[in-house]
Amino acid sequence: MFKHFTCKLVSLLLAILILTAALVGCGSQGSGQKATGQASAGQAAANRTIVDMAGRHITVPVEIKKVFATSPVGTILVYTLAPEKLAGWNYELNEVEKKFILPEYQKLPNLGGWYAKNTANIEEILRIHPEVILSMGYMDNTARSQADQIQEQLKIPVVMVDGELTKLDQAYEFLGDLLGEKQRAKELAAYCRDTINEAAAKVKAMPADRKVRVYYAEGPTGLQTDPASSQHTQVLDFIGGINVAAIPPQRGPGGMGMSSVSLEQVLSWDPDVILFWNVAQGGAYETILKDPKWQNLRAVKSHRVYQVPHGPFNWFDRPPSVNRIIGVKWLANLLYPDVFNYDLVATVKDFYARFYHYNLSDQEADTLLAGARGK
Repeated sequence: MFKHFTCKLVSLLLAILILTAALVGCGSQGSGQKATGQASAGQAAANRTIVDMAGRHITVPVEIKKVFATSPVGTILVYTLAPEKLAGWNYELNEVEKKFILPEYQKLPNLGGWYAKNTANIEEILRIHPEVILSMGYMDNTARSQADQIQEQLKIPVVMVDGELTKLDQAYEFLGDLLGEKQRAKELAAYCRDTINEAAAKVKAMPADRKVRVYYAEGPTGLQTDPASSQHTQVLDFIGGINVAAIPPQRGPGGMGMSSVSLEQVLSWDPDVILFWNVAQGGAYETILKDPKWQNLRAVKSHRVYQVPHGPFNWFDRPPSVNRIIGVKWLANLLYPDVFNYDLVATVKDFYARFYHYNLSDQEADTLLAGARGK
């Protein structure tokens, strides 16, 4: 009987041990599933889905430490907002540009880009591996297709940002949200919005017969240009200048502009004002002033020939960046000084402090404006 009882007890103990082991195993398995779930949730929490300015749904990291842009337009936007997050430039900065760039960012790598001749250094971009790539400019189907192709090739999210002059405030606010720089973005957006709204109101009230006829002289000879409605002449169109270039526009990302024209065409247009590329860009400003072939033009006779300020980037075009905001104030003051009555030196110094983290001296502001002001 005792032997029988012992056998039952042993069997019962074994059963309890087996059941306990099973329960422990189940508990361990449950803990493992929970941990896996937490990891998945954590991974999901590290990303978020946004809608970019072209209406595309893109999954991006919540925290973005490095950003690259497909062209200088986007690169300049990032630098002005959050330079510490810029992964690299699109070309080697020259000495004029470096002068206004903070020293710690002057030597960022040249990673090329997807613009003009398509110089993107894919291998180096992948090595640096920015969390996001910005494509800033047109929001049309061609630009969308290019953004999708880059994203597929690099396996890095490509976010599109509208480069329209009148939407730069929205571009800053969008980028501020993307990069976690909302407060600074809000301040820069407000400056852009105020500038655009002020200019729009004053131009709207301007009589049509007061508007100035302008030729935009591009290239080393001044015989290349862009017409009204081109991305490259948005500043002129916006502040109420009349673009005399009666030529077809080159639209879309493939249309780089700079259509060739003849001197005879320029003579027939006979503009009130000529805007030249800056000498620092290779413009013909100084040459044309002395060239007898140009002397019969109304603008030359009346000494209304100017070069566009440039440094670190152009105020008017090429690249059509956020510098166009100070370009709006400069050109509006140049063409309509009684309507846009700014202290231009003070205005320029304020802009550079806000956007470029750089405190200009009066002399530096005067140098930037050399050849760009009315007498």
